[in-house]
Amino acid sequence: MKRKHVKISDIKCGSEQLFLISGPCVIESEELMMRTAERLKDISQDLKIPLIFKSSFSKDNRSSLDYYQGPGLDEGLRILEKIKKEFSLPVLTDIHYPDQAAPAAHVVDVIQIPAYLCMQSELVVAAAKTGCVINLKHGQFIAPDNMSKPVKKVEDSGNERIVLTERGYTFGYNDLVVDPRSFLLLNQIGYPVVFDITHTIRKYGIPSKDPRGGTREFLSVLSRAGVAAGVDGIFIETHPNPPEALCDAASQYYLDQLSEFVKPLLEIHNLVRGQLVH
Repeated sequence: MKRKHVKISDIKCGSEQLFLISGPCVIESEELMMRTAERLKDISQDLKIPLIFKSSFSKDNRSSLDYYQGPGLDEGLRILEKIKKEFSLPVLTDIHYPDQAAPAAHVVDVIQIPAYLCMQSELVVAAAKTGCVINLKHGQFIAPDNMSKPVKKVEDSGNERIVLTERGYTFGYNDLVVDPRSFLLLNQIGYPVVFDITHTIRKYGIPSKDPRGGTREFLSVLSRAGVAAGVDGIFIETHPNPPEALCDAASQYYLDQLSEFVKPLLEIHNLVRGQLVH
């Protein structure tokens, strides 16, 4: 099957160029968000890698009501819109309820469907009907080739602007594993494939502030394996000070180390695609 290219702003996803989806897990203070977006813009320009800014206005799946969920729809979209305008970056956020789709679509370039909600028909259809690019995250509870089911729901709603994101499969209790076969199986569905590396290293059931809540030591090997397998994009949540992040503190990557982290991925990508940079 010939795969489709999906355009996000001026980024042609699924082409010969690796792209990044990156930003803090959840929207925190406006100052922190603007500072992070500015640095990500610099990295994008310095490394000549297209970048989509990602952050969530709400995290509705926190394991406790005491944990920070985000600023909410209105304030979150206001900050994302400011980032989009000031730094000329396309933006992505996730939604959890169908009535969030239309307001999100007025601001963002990509609406993301969380992995655990990927089979929710009403949510998927509402997002698809906005005409936005839809990033469908692979549910950790279904086989990767079964992602053709939510893809078909988006297509049947009149939208073929789809990206698929791998983020691991449930392997025992509170653990995820990335099966490299998933990259091929998702690829065969016919849309660009992204590898979300920072969510694959979360240790679910352990608070994200706890250092045991993530295994950053695996980020390098996982990301390099994914790029070598031919993924089109890398999803990596990043923060200026991850241990103090208000969500996923143990798995977000250090912003000041991101540039050096990405460089080998670009080299591997160029080798795989037959475009070795001299």
